Amino acid sequence: MPKVLAEKPKRSSKTQSPVALIRNYRTATNYLDSLTNYEQLTRVLYNSTNFGLHRMNRILSSLGNPHRDFKCAHIAGTKGKGSTATMLAEMIRGCGSRVGLYTSPHVLDIRERIVVDGEAISEAAFTKAVTAVAAAVTKAKISEPTYFEVLTAAAFYHFSAENVDFAAIETGLGGRLDATNVIHPDVVGITNISYDHIAQLGSELESIAREKAGIFKKGVPIVCAPQKQSVKDVFISMAAEVGAPIRFSDEDVDFTYRFEFSRALGRHARICLSTGSSRFEHLHVPLFGEHQAQNCGLALTMLDTLKTRGYEINDQQAMNGLTNVKLLGRMQMISESPRILVDGAHNAASIDALMRAIGQHITSDSMVVIFGCNKDKDIPGMIKRIQLGADKIIFTTAGLNRSADPAELAAEYMERSGKTAQVAKTLDDAMRIALSAVTREDLICITGSFYLVAQAIRKFSSKPQQLTNNSALV
Repeated sequence: MPKVLAEKPKRSSKTQSPVALIRNYRTATNYLDSLTNYEQLTRVLYNSTNFGLHRMNRILSSLGNPHRDFKCAHIAGTKGKGSTATMLAEMIRGCGSRVGLYTSPHVLDIRERIVVDGEAISEAAFTKAVTAVAAAVTKAKISEPTYFEVLTAAAFYHFSAENVDFAAIETGLGGRLDATNVIHPDVVGITNISYDHIAQLGSELESIAREKAGIFKKGVPIVCAPQKQSVKDVFISMAAEVGAPIRFSDEDVDFTYRFEFSRALGRHARICLSTGSSRFEHLHVPLFGEHQAQNCGLALTMLDTLKTRGYEINDQQAMNGLTNVKLLGRMQMISESPRILVDGAHNAASIDALMRAIGQHITSDSMVVIFGCNKDKDIPGMIKRIQLGADKIIFTTAGLNRSADPAELAAEYMERSGKTAQVAKTLDDAMRIALSAVTREDLICITGSFYLVAQAIRKFSSKPQQLTNNSALV
């Protein structure tokens, strides 16, 4: 049975070892690009042959098991994984620890995925890590490692080489069969569960939840963000099966949040969270939107859990650490004139959260949405959410083989909403249409795909900045 239902990228020469082909950063990335990358395939057979942990364990064993050299947290879920992991990492870093952060996908540069103390891995260190993993692959006699397996092993190698005390590790796809699931964390975090990667994880929330819960481990505390009751039941049942304590950030801790306005911060969210061992009052959430308030609550509850397991956590230092949180391609204003906002929302729940976050934090006379996504996404669900916030919509493509046809997106949108939509072959074309329709007080929002967001950042922002409380907010 073939491993994937799509053509694989061409592989590097079999007459030379991978290590011999890696001489610098460019050849290191070329080596990675020669591997099967499930992030770039439309249809993938989700099974223990394609994913699984057998290759990953052999690679890490050949490397000397670097993932055992540091303590860590493991975070799974549908949306908010990267935000939660980043907030947790920065709070622990604020307490004086050396901290690694592994997230995906990247927006502009693959090195964004591997971070130590807020700094992306250097090109030289990246080359060294990939070379070491390629040598381990050869030593372990693994003929077909995947892109994500090699990259994950490289992250663990780098964290070990940099002597990090702690790492926040985000899963890639699912959880049970994910390459990151070789770690033994001190705490597990589960963000909101919604529909995504349906072809691989299932079309029911309960089946998706079971795959995510595959990272549960005996005796390791689990912290979950607010969930639908059916999902909650799955998590409670699976936690009991493995013998792990579980709590929910909206039920088992005293957690509240509210939105307010100040001249210094503009519109923002503040949260209060208290447990028997921690007390955070009126804490400013560094990211925008109700969903980020919930993600922050999850990160704080994970931090509290680590405190109960012997971590030295100073609440004030942890809160100070939150001010360092920055996320590329999430609620990011890349231009003020005209106002252009980008966000890599790529499923229905993320689009819904984005539309609500814009309403909570940004004022505009009208909003033009430029949207493009991949064929394998929940297109009906995403279109349903977009129509609630867009005054005008332009469908386009990121130019990938797996991109959905803009004309088909527009047809579905018009059928479902009864509204008109426009189609553009490229982002440049879409921007020309948008710019002809907006005024100074309008907002252009580009979303639906991280690839589309990356194009926008490269094209329209020479110095992209994270969205801050400035003239764009009231």
